[in-house]
Order: sequence, then C-alpha cells, then structure tokens
Amino acid sequence: MISHGKDVKVFTGNSNPQLAEEVCKLMGTKLGEAEVGTFSDGEIFVSLYETVRGSDVFVVQSTCTPVNNNLMELLIMIDALKRASAGRITAVIPYYGYARQDRKAKARDPITAKLVANMLTAAGADRVLTMDLHASQIQGFFDIPVDNLLGNPIFVDYYAKKFGNNCENMMVVSPDVGSVARARAFAQKLHMNLAIVDKRRQKANSCEVMNVIGDVKGMDCLIFDDMVDTGGSLCNAAQALIDVGGANSVHACASHGVLSGPAIDRINNSCITELALLDTVPPIDAEKSDKIKYLTVAPMFAEAIERIYQEISISKLFR
Repeated sequence: MISHGKDVKVFTGNSNPQLAEEVCKLMGTKLGEAEVGTFSDGEIFVSLYETVRGSDVFVVQSTCTPVNNNLMELLIMIDALKRASAGRITAVIPYYGYARQDRKAKARDPITAKLVANMLTAAGADRVLTMDLHASQIQGFFDIPVDNLLGNPIFVDYYAKKFGNNCENMMVVSPDVGSVARARAFAQKLHMNLAIVDKRRQKANSCEVMNVIGDVKGMDCLIFDDMVDTGGSLCNAAQALIDVGGANSVHACASHGVLSGPAIDRINNSCITELALLDTVPPIDAEKSDKIKYLTVAPMFAEAIERIYQEISISKLFR
C-alpha cells in the first residue's frame, strides 16, 4: 500500500486526550511524546519530544471548552510540527467549534467558521479531519482537503441493536427546520418516518417552541441533532412532542455534547428518557446524569487516520 510520509504519528493537546489514546490503541501505535502547557501569564507553549521529520502527523484536538485555549493549542502544535519538518500535518478536530457563525445572519456579523479555517491553513495544516460540521458547507471555507465524517452510522448501529424490530411505533424528529436534511438521512437509514419541531428563536441560546409538524400522537420519538449546547432547544422540543404532539416517549441523540451552562440540569429535569452522545467532546462524570449515554467515535477516527495515511478512500466510513 502507498503511504504518505515515512511513518504515522498521532499527537494530542489537552482537549480530549482520552479519545486520542483510544485511537492510538486501536491503531496499534503509541501517542506522540509532547508537552502542551501554559506559562504563568496563560500563554501556551508546546514542546515535541520526538522527531517528526518527514512523518505523516495527525493532531487530535477538539475545540471545545475552553474553546480559545484549545484552538490556540491546536494552532501552536501545528506550527511546531511544521517547523520540525513534518511531512504532512492533519488537524483531527472531532468537534469543530466556532462553526455556528457560518454566514452573515444580520448586518456586521463576523463569519468565524471561515476565520478559523484561515487560521488553521495559515498555521500550516495540510488537511482537516472532523465530524458532523454544524453546516456542511464549511468544508468550502478551506483551501485544503476536509474530510467531514458522519456520526449517524454510529447512532444507526446503536438504535438498530437497542430497538431491533420494535421500530414500527417510532419516529425520528428534527428539533428545528435547519436540521431536517440531517434528520431525514438518519430516518431513512432506520426506516422510520420524520416529524419536525418548528421553533422561533428570540435570541442566542434561547428558543420558543411553536408547533409540531407531523403526527406523533402515541409514537415513541427519537430527536436527532448535531449538538447539544445549553439544552434549551432539545428539552423544549421534547416537551412539545409530549404536550402538543401527544407523543408516548422521547429519546434523543446528538453528535456533540457541548453541555454548557444549565444543560445537565435541564436534561435531568426533562421528559427525555435517554440522551445518546458521541465522545467528540470529553464525557461528563457519570454521576452527574443517569440519562446521558456516550458512544465512542475512536474506531471511526482510527480507521479514517489509517486510510488517509495509506492514501486509500475513506468513503466507506460515510455508509
């Protein structure tokens, strides 16, 4: 098999080292030796303790909380690797932060998704490997190759095993109009019908649920979204399915469990039976919520990294 660079090396910052270690274990390699810390004034420093000259290097780093620190760690690690003559550098960003501002929604808005794309390229990244971008057109903000893995095969596998043949009474629900395409693809794979919760968002991180599009009366609903931040949209949608739609029960799943602010309390106090999340963002402590279940993305990222290194197609991972 053809491979790019003399060998493959995986490094990580401080955002999600558990995921990076699991990926390395599945690949049968060890995590690259590096130190990523801060000076007393908060400036980030990076020290690489092994040679990367000519290597195909992958840096695993989610830009989750603390977002700015984790983003700077990633940029500085890429710069360090570039200056150490790495053969090719791939930024592996399981959760790509700053993706929500992907267009000018109103006058004088920034487009931070494009700004971060420019910063990654300027730092020296040769390609990006990520999962479930908030908007798939963000791939077009980069002038380097971007592989946007899909989390829905992991959920399809999980729910197919969980519910088996008891899917006749189940329905996939999109929590808003913007997520319809994503939810429809998921519903088709599970051979379920689709409903939509129509909401009006008054301001950032708050929303008002209006009505349910589709007949969910007596159905067991499965809300599918790309991320859960404060949990307001998700919990309001779940409540609307019960109160307005007359649904029997509500399960939910999302790729990225950002879970900021009051999210965990909201989920614990909601009518959601179970919320399944991927570990693109480090999992919360199990004792904080018995409703949240994590599914690992390590096998998918490990296979994607091996395929990129060997220069073979990764399209099978999208199925």
